[in-house]
Amino acid sequence: MKTFETRGPVDAARNYVVKRTTELADFIARAKQGRYIVIFAPRQTGKTTFFRWASDALAAEDITYFPIQLNFEAYKNLNASVFYRELYQDIREQIGIIFQKQGHVPSEALHQYLQESQITDHLSMLRFFTALENLLKPQRLVLIIDEFDGIPQTVVSDFLHSLRRIYLSGIDSRCPFSLGIVGVKNITQLNYDRSISPFNIQDEFALPNFTLEQVQELLAEYTDAVGQPFAAEVIEALHKQTAGQPFLVNRFAQILTEELDIPKTECINMTHFSEAHTRLLRERNVNIQHLITNIRKNPRFETLLMGITSYDRSVEFNLDNEYIGELATYGVIAEGPDGKCEIVNPIYQYRIMKAFQPLINGLEREYFPEDAETDFLDYLTSDGQIRLQPLLDNFQSFIARVGYRILQVPETPKEFVGQYLLFAYLEQFVRLVHGRMYLEVQTGRGRMDLLILHNSRKYIVETKIWEGERSYTTGKKQLAAYMQLENAAEGYYVVFDHRKNPEQRTETETIENFTIRSYTIPVIQEPPSDKT
Repeated sequence: MKTFETRGPVDAARNYVVKRTTELADFIARAKQGRYIVIFAPRQTGKTTFFRWASDALAAEDITYFPIQLNFEAYKNLNASVFYRELYQDIREQIGIIFQKQGHVPSEALHQYLQESQITDHLSMLRFFTALENLLKPQRLVLIIDEFDGIPQTVVSDFLHSLRRIYLSGIDSRCPFSLGIVGVKNITQLNYDRSISPFNIQDEFALPNFTLEQVQELLAEYTDAVGQPFAAEVIEALHKQTAGQPFLVNRFAQILTEELDIPKTECINMTHFSEAHTRLLRERNVNIQHLITNIRKNPRFETLLMGITSYDRSVEFNLDNEYIGELATYGVIAEGPDGKCEIVNPIYQYRIMKAFQPLINGLEREYFPEDAETDFLDYLTSDGQIRLQPLLDNFQSFIARVGYRILQVPETPKEFVGQYLLFAYLEQFVRLVHGRMYLEVQTGRGRMDLLILHNSRKYIVETKIWEGERSYTTGKKQLAAYMQLENAAEGYYVVFDHRKNPEQRTETETIENFTIRSYTIPVIQEPPSDKT
């Protein structure tokens, strides 16, 4: 029985797959044109699987092409001479494997050459490929190098210069005829001598996340095999929360079909989705571990990422900025339609918030006034429904009560402390009442829509930072539109005001037939002066 794969390359014989038909056709067309193709994308996006399929498809489609695959993952700490020796051994082995797959044997001349020749440096590599081109005729070598980031720093410049020289030698005698380089870091980042790239002949190739249609295709393959359907709204929600990130899509499907023990005769519905989603938000899988490790590499990442999620104006997507470039390389942010930075999916944004949120903010015991015998359970009605308006009224009072002490929340930029506190406050409440809370990010930035699910009701709390009266008014209209889209019962709008002279507001309005409760909450920027 097939499964959804999250542990490595996907095998269509054992796993449910997205066939990537359009992308494969694009790659094969470029290979046949003799292009030197590069694809640099974050880990666990399906690069290795895709290029294996591309190599097999190219070989099956046209005997003219002789594709071999190399992997540089284990090369990182080799010196130059050992690198070239191992490179030569890998090429020899792969040539033998391809001939065996084709049911042929190499010519005597090729066999003898492979036995007697060697590669010791970038110049002998040039001579090797020149001779190989003549010995392989009429076939043309297509070389695919996976995990290219593993190339030793001491050889990268000469290696790329040599490939560029081969490319410029002319298409008729070029060997490799076509090249595919696969990695995480781009060519510029691999130029350790900081010089101008020696590989300016590259043809960039994008391997995007799964579209909604591709997620539908993937899950339909499961349904066809097992007979268990997915509700249409589940597929849409799954794609929305993952933005089609291949690992997250497969992990979501894995939880739904293998771990929740849903009877195979039962349609997978939104209740199941919510349970799987909660599990995914809390678990420590390999993809999330990569995310957390990467965002903690530089203290400046927190300010940048929270700035992206908190301001409509966001941050210009500029790969020349080292912090933006690095986060884009890790697959944390991407360029939005308007050229601004966006967090790539709501699951990542939620985990980013959790990663930066202090485990203990020091103010938990002051959520409720000392003289009031109140706790979170008082914000449920007698029939078990959430009383979200008084809960948020209390949060507004809580921020006013603690005043400047919010500046003492450990390791938290004061610009974003209000949002961290609201997130922690609501999360503690939702867990206590056995509800669920996750992020619904409509634009990937500028606002965080916290979607709370409890007893079959939806509540939306949108939070952002004050950016002016126009932005404040626009935000309420956006919330009303979103409430209609989500069929939410209640909507709340919380704006943190960091100005020197902030204005506290509490308003209840009807917008587009939806009732919205709005809060503008002043955030103290500095403790009171000790001067008298």
